[in-house]
Parts: sequence; C-alpha cells; structure tokens
Amino acid sequence: MATIHTTATSAKAWSPDTQAHAPEDVIPDALLIQTATHSGTVEGDAPAVRVTFVTDDDAQFTAEGAEIDVADDELDEVLVYTGKITKLVKVSREQYYQDQTAGRLSTSVARAVTRKANAAYLSQPKPTSPDTTPPAGLLNVTGIKSGDAVATDLDALVDLIATLEGNGATPSHIVLDPVGWASLRKFKTATSEATSLLGAGTNDATRMLLDLPVVVTPSMTANSGLVLDESAIAAAYGSIQVATSDQVYFTSDNIAVRCTWRIGWNLVHPDRIGKFTVTAPA
Repeated sequence: MATIHTTATSAKAWSPDTQAHAPEDVIPDALLIQTATHSGTVEGDAPAVRVTFVTDDDAQFTAEGAEIDVADDELDEVLVYTGKITKLVKVSREQYYQDQTAGRLSTSVARAVTRKANAAYLSQPKPTSPDTTPPAGLLNVTGIKSGDAVATDLDALVDLIATLEGNGATPSHIVLDPVGWASLRKFKTATSEATSLLGAGTNDATRMLLDLPVVVTPSMTANSGLVLDESAIAAAYGSIQVATSDQVYFTSDNIAVRCTWRIGWNLVHPDRIGKFTVTAPA
C-alpha cells in the first residue's frame, strides 16, 4: 500500500507553524482597536462583514383606546470590506539566531503594521469602483460633518460636538496629530495671558479635551482632528498571523518572517463623526 504523507507524519519543515496573536495584545495602540466597534472578521478581499442596524421611526402619543399606528423602522446594513496589511522580512540564518534578533524583529514588525493600519484608517483614499478595498480612511468618507477651524479658543469644537450629539452621537474620542495638539496646548485663557487654556500641563497622565479622551498620532494629517463615536464605526479584523520559514530561501540559507493582518471599517452613521482643523496661535 502506498504511503500517504500527512502533516502529522511528515517532517516539520513540510508544514511550518503559523502563530496567531490577538491584536489587542500585540498592537493595542492601533487606532482601529481603540476607537471602533469590533463587528466580525472575514478572509479575502471579496467577502464583507454585513453589519445590521435599525433606523428608528418616531414614537408617538396615542389616545386611550385608539388604534396605534404601526412604526416604519428601517432595517438596514453597512458592508465592511477588508484589506490585508503585510510585511515580509528576509534575514540570514546566522543573523536570525543571534541573541535578541527574533524578538527585535517581532517588535519592528508590530510597529510597522500599527503605523500602516493607523494611516489607512485615517486617510486611505477611497477605492475606485469596482474596487472595494482597502476601505476609505475616515477623513475621506462622504457624509461626515465638518466643523469650523479651532482657533484661539474651543468654541468651534464645542459647536461641532453639539452638532454630532444632535445627530444622535455619543462622542467617545478625539484624534489629533501632534502639531495640532501642541497648538491647542498653546491656547491662552486670554490675550496677553500666559496661562494655558487646557491647564498647566502638569496632570497629563490622561490626555483629555472637553471631557473626551484624546489620542495623539502622527498618522493624522497635520493640524487636523476627528471627533469619533466608536459605536458609529464598524470594524472588522482578525488575529495577526506570523509565520517563519527556512525553506522559501533555501538556496541562500536565509529565513523568511511574514506578518499579515486583515482589517476593514465602515461608518454606520457618518453624520455622527466630525472633522476639524486647528489654527496655530500667532
């Protein structure tokens, strides 16, 4: 009887392991994880996560004994398509097995994946039809609200948040670039005053602005910000897949380290997300 080769009976090199890591543990700083609602995961560019939501019809008063009108709630959905972020590292066998090389490579790959995910989440251009992936970054989604420039005081940002709340939002985060955050920190309580509008800066263990946590990231466009409602952002992502092979570069005695992470997002209610710019003080 002919021998049947299986992954259980063959040498390990014929079925190399792939390690799966929970992204919340490996890259907790990824904006998608911090500021969106995880709604599922898929594999492949074609399938989508179908996220259901209800568009509410109004309730009403009805007189005693009268017939109650039937509500016209709309059962709707948004489609979350995903794209795959990848990184492939080629390193000699001798270098790979040096002390600390594997660990530092893993850290470097995690940083690169986080940077790419953050940049895409915020500013990825909208795909051209019939393409559906990578999805458009939040700054490029049609329907989000634009506020006036924030300059000298926070009134424009207060107005933008009020507009979003009027649309049913419960704002959860403010995302800013480092330059924009620095500009806000320079706003003074009054002309010719030296006191910062946001406080003295001695209690910044948690960055807050108008009672909302602030996430500062270099992936945001300079002097720009977003007011987010995490319940209005549907995210799809799975585990981070890391694989190592000493076979693909067999003829050169090199080792391949590959990392992939499939992610996507879409807005359930675009009018509950707002964007603004910050004008640096003179």
